[in-house]
Amino acid sequence: MRKFSSALYHGAVVHRRLRPKQHKLRYSIFNILFDLDELPTLSRELRGFSHNRFNLFSFYDRDHGDGKLPLRGSIEAILQRHGVNIAGGPIRLLCMPRMLGFVFNPLSVYFCHRPSGELAATLYEVNNTFGERHYYLVPLSGNTERSQKVILQASSKPFHVSPFLPLDLVYRFRIATPAENAAVSVHVHDQQGLLVAASLSAKRMQLTNGALLRTFVTFPLLTLKVVAGIHWEALKLWLKGVKIHSKPKPPERQVTLGVEERYEAKGNVVAGATDRAA
Repeated sequence: MRKFSSALYHGAVVHRRLRPKQHKLRYSIFNILFDLDELPTLSRELRGFSHNRFNLFSFYDRDHGDGKLPLRGSIEAILQRHGVNIAGGPIRLLCMPRMLGFVFNPLSVYFCHRPSGELAATLYEVNNTFGERHYYLVPLSGNTERSQKVILQASSKPFHVSPFLPLDLVYRFRIATPAENAAVSVHVHDQQGLLVAASLSAKRMQLTNGALLRTFVTFPLLTLKVVAGIHWEALKLWLKGVKIHSKPKPPERQVTLGVEERYEAKGNVVAGATDRAA
């Protein structure tokens, strides 16, 4: 079987809330990095995976983007509206696939590359349990080789996700292009400082029939358990007396532009700016 740019990642997600009540959770999880151009080939060569059809694992374009086919065109349109031209380069999406027809992705991350392989932008696709979706787009400057770099990014938070968090917050993303490992962290800040820290860390595995079968056995019905876990953790926060914020109207604009700060491997922030809605 050929090797793909797409890959399987096994790991864990950790959330930690600092105030006003401390709360921590850790769940084992898996993701797949989908090269959008490889989806038809993956569907032909992997018995347990299908593109836009039911299978043990499946990927439906309508679960992402604007719900229209094909997904790549939807994402390219978002990029182009905000001045990012990847000229047909690879778009790779880190997310959970459907398992037996069900999935809920609170956060999916698109790595948008130019034909040279250079990372041109990251696009964070956020879904809430009310059926709403919002994007945080961070265009990247083209003067730094990032294959071994971690990138620090920031954005305001205009989109309601959790009833235990208000809107007047700032996201700080820490991310690297997936390679042997995948690592994404989201720190939520208020005026007092860090409020919530969430992170995903996972190790790469080759995407094969055997690996998919082992994943199904290791993480049975995980995509269904994600929704159950969200409500279970919400119940525990409510019992701890954490304030509930009423749901606001969704933002008028579907995309919020964040900003990049180049982040060297040693952890030194080199540059930064402020974000804006778009």
